[in-house]
Amino acid sequence: MNRRALLTTLAGVAAAGRGTPTLAQTPAAPPRPGAPTPGRMGARNLITDVPGIRVGQAEDEKARTGVTVILPDEAAIAAVDVRGGGPGTRETDALDAENLVHAVNAITLAGGSVYGLAAADGVAAWLGANGIGYGMGPRAPGVPPSPIVSGAILFDLPHGGDKAWGLDPPYRRLGIEAVEHASDTFRLGTAGAGYGAFSGGMKGGTGSASVVSSDGFTVGAIVAVNSAGSTVAPGTRTFWAAPYEMDREFGGLGVQGLAARPDEWGPMAADPKPRQNTTIACIATDARLDPGEVKRVAIMAQDGMARAIRPVHAPFDGDVVFALSTGKRELPEPRAYTVARIGALAADVLSRAIARGVYEATTWPGCAVKAYRDP
Repeated sequence: MNRRALLTTLAGVAAAGRGTPTLAQTPAAPPRPGAPTPGRMGARNLITDVPGIRVGQAEDEKARTGVTVILPDEAAIAAVDVRGGGPGTRETDALDAENLVHAVNAITLAGGSVYGLAAADGVAAWLGANGIGYGMGPRAPGVPPSPIVSGAILFDLPHGGDKAWGLDPPYRRLGIEAVEHASDTFRLGTAGAGYGAFSGGMKGGTGSASVVSSDGFTVGAIVAVNSAGSTVAPGTRTFWAAPYEMDREFGGLGVQGLAARPDEWGPMAADPKPRQNTTIACIATDARLDPGEVKRVAIMAQDGMARAIRPVHAPFDGDVVFALSTGKRELPEPRAYTVARIGALAADVLSRAIARGVYEATTWPGCAVKAYRDP
């Protein structure tokens, strides 16, 4: 509080005893110059509203599993924040700010537990074959580049389907199929990495959402929701993410019934075990951020999980959030303030994406759980 504001407050307190209007009774001061006004939903309400981002997905219906690939047009500055107690990841150490490479050529999200990490092998092979990847100076003839492909996996092995794949799990193939078909549109719900996902005793799935700020920055999220925790309030159909909903994107029920007592979580996985319940996500923005700033956005985005899933980040979860900057738009000053705004938008948009993933999910014949919109 500055000196003028302090003196005004003290004057208001003194005046209260004389019956004159106090500070609390006077109209609120107008917002400071440059303060943000509400933004709007992106044109597709997908992470691909962020310029320079495409997404590809592939599924194996027999195995009830799938892969999602986030593909920037150019290597994007990247960071990761891991909060779950049982994560499964690839190439996350490479993204640390003190290390050499701060950018990725792709991010993979996959089902299949440890087997799903092979999806990134397929993506890396495809990128290398197409001349995309990292290299120290000019490459010698016949020497491929080294694509930087980070990724995370969720545990869908017991959720149905034929997982007796022996020495040939499908994930490398699915990674190649997904990156080959990357585009600016993709399906939500029972698709991609969320194909075999369950969430809090219901069918989980792949969700995405976007927002464009009043001054033109775009922030998007994509997520595969396989949480032990619940995405809806106890005894209701109201999503925990309801306060952040835009344009009835997950049913428009509002916040009615959005309350819970201690230890009252709503529907939850019956017997959660380590590494079996995971929400994995990627945030993207067109703001030009440095590695430390991208890391801060990933950290802030994790709050979006906490707003949309209850409980979350537990010992048996593998929750991971990646963040990408495509660097299309310069940040205005004060720079730290704009980074904080982007992080806050990232948290909100991730909450919405989580709810959309569950809302759009459908089941297959014989599925062990119901979908949100099932009768």
